[in-house]
Amino acid sequence: MTRTRTRTTTLLAASTLALAGVLAPAVPAGAAHSGATIHPGVQTYTEGAQCTANFVFTNGADTFIGQAAHCSGTGGSTETDGCLAGSLPLGTKVEVDGATQPGTMVYNSWLTMQQVGEKDANACAYNDFALIKLDPADAGRVSPSIPVLGGPTGVNTGGVGLGESVYSYGNSSLRAGISQLSPKEGISLGTTGGGWTHPVYTVTPGVPGDSGSAFVDAQGRALGVLSTLALAPLPASNNVSDLNKSLTYANTVGGMGVSLVQGGAFSGPGAVLRGLLG
Repeated sequence: MTRTRTRTTTLLAASTLALAGVLAPAVPAGAAHSGATIHPGVQTYTEGAQCTANFVFTNGADTFIGQAAHCSGTGGSTETDGCLAGSLPLGTKVEVDGATQPGTMVYNSWLTMQQVGEKDANACAYNDFALIKLDPADAGRVSPSIPVLGGPTGVNTGGVGLGESVYSYGNSSLRAGISQLSPKEGISLGTTGGGWTHPVYTVTPGVPGDSGSAFVDAQGRALGVLSTLALAPLPASNNVSDLNKSLTYANTVGGMGVSLVQGGAFSGPGAVLRGLLG
């Protein structure tokens, strides 16, 4: 397996920062995507490493956006064991497209697992989740809704079976700004790793820079976070870290006390066609 982040030195196109919006203390559930500049699918940059933000979270006072833990990794792309791999420290500043101020990494599953001496091999391999606290000045620029798809409508707590539909949204700059390729539909290859991961095939597959992208199930419930690109035994498939388990770990072990902010109505089926039609 290889991680799917990329370094900004490989970018084919740069994203711009939108500055419109008004101040607000928190993100309301179901906030419309229209007019928001920070939302699932925007690019994040952690000391040169480009990834994709997934879902929006809150503790009732602060607003957070998720990314993959390995986006702040300090090792190579094949270092996938979060209980051993190096990471930048908490407090690291993260540039978030659409924000006027850098966010701050306040939780990283790799760092937490290493701190507590995690022994569960599945957690070490697949717990790939970090939280970026947004500056209060940018709270009013946030929408929890996934562009094109809508949702999330809640959190998937039971996993997905073989052949079930999954949906994602990511706009890595390696696609040279072709936004029609951002929404993705695919199928689950089941739930493995003790419930910690979901291998999936999507059209198109995740590429470097898509790391951390949000995945939802056929009901629009938040399923997980794009973590790795598999080279074997299922070439060109992606592994999706389970959000329910990752979020539970962040709250019970990491002490974060955050919850998912739900987005608008889900309309995932046909997302790829709608994206192509603009």
